[in-house]
Amino acid sequence: MTLKRRGTGERGRRFAVRSVAGQVFLLQLTIVLLLVVAAAVVLAWQARAADVRNARERSMACARTLAAAPSTAAALQSSRPSRRLQPTSVRATRQCGIDFVAVLNRKGIRLSDPIPGLIGERATGDFGRALAGEAYTEQFEGEPKDSVRAVAPVRDADGTVVGLVTAGVDLTTVSARLNRELPWLAVGAAGALLLATAGAGLVSRRLNRQTRGLGPAEVTRMYEHHDAVLHAVREGVLVLDGERRLVLANDEAHRLLGLPDRAQGQHVDDLRLESSVGELLSSGRPASDEVHMVGDRMLAVNQRTTKRDGESTGSVATLRDTTELREVAGQARIAAQRLQLLYTAGLRIGTTLDVVRTAEELAEVAVPPFADVVTVDLLDPVISGEEPLPDPATAAVRRVALRSAVGDAHPLQPVGSRPAIPPVAADHADGQVRAVFEPDLAAATEWRGVDPERAERVLDAGFHSSITVPMRARGTVFGLASFWRRDQRPFQPEDVSSAEELVTRTAVCVDNARRYAREHGLAVTLQRSLLPGGLPEQNAVGAAYRYLPAQAGVGGDWFDVIPLPGARVALVVGDVVGHGLHAAATMGRLRTAVHNFSSLDLPPDELLAHLDELVARIDQDPTLGPETETVTGATVLYAIYDPTSGQCQLARAGHPPPALARPDGSTTILDAPENLPLGLGTSPFETCTVTLPEGSRLVLYTNGLVQVRSRDLDNRLDMLQTALTRVEHGPEATCAAVLEALLPDRTAEDRDDIALLVAETRLLPPSRIAQWEVPSDPEAVAPVRAACMSQLTEWGLEETAFTAELILSELITNAIRYGAPPITVRLLCDRYVTCEVSDRSSTAPHLRRATTVDEGGRGLFLIAQLAQHWGARYTSEGKTIWAELPLTADQVEPPLV
Repeated sequence: MTLKRRGTGERGRRFAVRSVAGQVFLLQLTIVLLLVVAAAVVLAWQARAADVRNARERSMACARTLAAAPSTAAALQSSRPSRRLQPTSVRATRQCGIDFVAVLNRKGIRLSDPIPGLIGERATGDFGRALAGEAYTEQFEGEPKDSVRAVAPVRDADGTVVGLVTAGVDLTTVSARLNRELPWLAVGAAGALLLATAGAGLVSRRLNRQTRGLGPAEVTRMYEHHDAVLHAVREGVLVLDGERRLVLANDEAHRLLGLPDRAQGQHVDDLRLESSVGELLSSGRPASDEVHMVGDRMLAVNQRTTKRDGESTGSVATLRDTTELREVAGQARIAAQRLQLLYTAGLRIGTTLDVVRTAEELAEVAVPPFADVVTVDLLDPVISGEEPLPDPATAAVRRVALRSAVGDAHPLQPVGSRPAIPPVAADHADGQVRAVFEPDLAAATEWRGVDPERAERVLDAGFHSSITVPMRARGTVFGLASFWRRDQRPFQPEDVSSAEELVTRTAVCVDNARRYAREHGLAVTLQRSLLPGGLPEQNAVGAAYRYLPAQAGVGGDWFDVIPLPGARVALVVGDVVGHGLHAAATMGRLRTAVHNFSSLDLPPDELLAHLDELVARIDQDPTLGPETETVTGATVLYAIYDPTSGQCQLARAGHPPPALARPDGSTTILDAPENLPLGLGTSPFETCTVTLPEGSRLVLYTNGLVQVRSRDLDNRLDMLQTALTRVEHGPEATCAAVLEALLPDRTAEDRDDIALLVAETRLLPPSRIAQWEVPSDPEAVAPVRAACMSQLTEWGLEETAFTAELILSELITNAIRYGAPPITVRLLCDRYVTCEVSDRSSTAPHLRRATTVDEGGRGLFLIAQLAQHWGARYTSEGKTIWAELPLTADQVEPPLV
């Protein structure tokens, strides 16, 4: 069963009010009707005006003629004027073709009149102008009838006005004449209306056929689809008529085929297309995904004939560039193979804590999927579980693993041998060893210098390429892994990253196995690995640190600098009470917990409350053995610094208060509220907020720095302040000065470790901050979004603007829909572009996956996909939803100074 769309087919041949043709017809008919009515009214008005004007002219002519007659003046001066003037007036009325002629004396008394009963009565009106000698016409209203009359003065021989002559036409006479003309006027108007209606009908009928009875919305949608197909899709579109002339070509078709600007209207053969494509278009035959080469492009061409009333009227062809798709498909296949290789490596490498077995697992995973032969050589200290030497070139290596997919058809040294170390281990003046990639062994010369004779045998065996990767974990080289190919295609540059990833994973497993062999070394290394290896990149503060381990055992001091959203930074210093492996492990758990809680953007007091519960659970853990020391508590100082405002929130749990050195040289110990250490109580934690001038140095430390047996705490704090006054600026110089001033007092009994963190505050320039207040109205989204895009463009972030626009649109819309006013939008440009939308509501947003039938629920999922990071921050005034977008290297704002 075939369904006809409304407005097409038979129905499309009829007028419908909802169709474009029907609406145009109604509009034309309305306009014509209004024009005809207006014309009739104007003509009627003009006819009446002409009749009135004619009456005025005839009345004036009659009045002047009679007034100028000498007999009129003589009659007025006679003894019986009415007897002489009455016949004259009646005769003049008939001859002039007007309704009345009357002669008045200077007082306005009628001396003659068509109505004899009015003779002797005063005429109505003001005749002052006529008595003054002026002849005039007027439209008179009054007794005996409304009329158009003329008044002319009668002068004697001396020119003196001796009387007046009035002549006129009654308005009823004028109206009667107009009424006789109106039927003819109506006939003309009706005729014009019929002719105009017929013309409008013909035009609308033709329009109806051309639009096929479609309504305005359907026509608009049709043209929108037309534009979308022609200009939005990345496919070339060609429309040819029955004579194989180009009727239409979109921009993509011009680009793919190199068509001239005036190609439309030309015959296909005149366009000088590539032979295969030109032949296909000229023939008009149907085609489905035929591949044709046009220059360096590979095009997939589809062609279909177009028909009307069963007859062919031409064809439509589409062209799609598949060159990049094929390249991408090949790259995707290679990438899938690499991912599978890395996935297998994650499952099969490191299943034991045996160094040699871990190296063998690497060789088993890489052969044959990645290489034909793999060898693994480790330094002797690594095999024995000791720390490797700083310079790998000074240590001997031993081959611990070899696996071959070509059997014994290779000249490489067997397992247990001591091969010479290739140049990779001793290269580079900066101390960093890197992978050596040899895509053509025959052309390379450096690798032959290690063992020239064996190198010749390797080439004779058919090996053509290799990759040698140092096995390095946590900055330490443990050995080398070499990958060789003979039967597979030569190694490509992108294979180096896969080899490095395999070796890096293996190195971590080898390192874990080596550490397992030495318990004491494991404990010491554990503590070192739990501390930050370096400070993260951020612009809020300039930071430096010092860590001095305990003189005996393993301590639990730690520090952290954690970048937070909104260009902020968290500064943490903590100390786990006690020593030993359990204290170090607890320190690591607390540091990890601080990182996790910081990622939730919790305020300092809430973060300490969560840490308090964690420490209490650690001490109550029933899995701890009797030999394990209990953690009697932990102290933490947690601070959040905001470079947009210069404010710093502080909270401490039993920790020494921080010191502050201001830019003016003054120093102080901040009076932050002192709370109980973690794990000792359930009292709520208090915070304080201070505003730090730019360039202030905030000094955080553990009690090992200020607590010594030989001096009291107040004296040590005074020494700390004094040391700070001796250094004007610079975190590194401040760390050195503090340790130089406070370390000499420590004795052998002061065995606690020390963590020192100095942060010099910076402010984000106002030019990198933009903020808007948003009315709680959906229509306000577009203006704010446009302002945000303008700001991003001003910052030179055009590439990020489109993604930011999508995120801001979703966040602002959600705030208006679900939040509470006032709503604020803020943009920060630092190392990330941070988009923040704040409102008074504390409703928590939740990320979920919307099902197919859900109408909503995709907003936060979209933000999570587009943003580098996103989250929610709750304050006493509501919440802030934020999202961070990464910047390219040239867009990142340099550190503030």
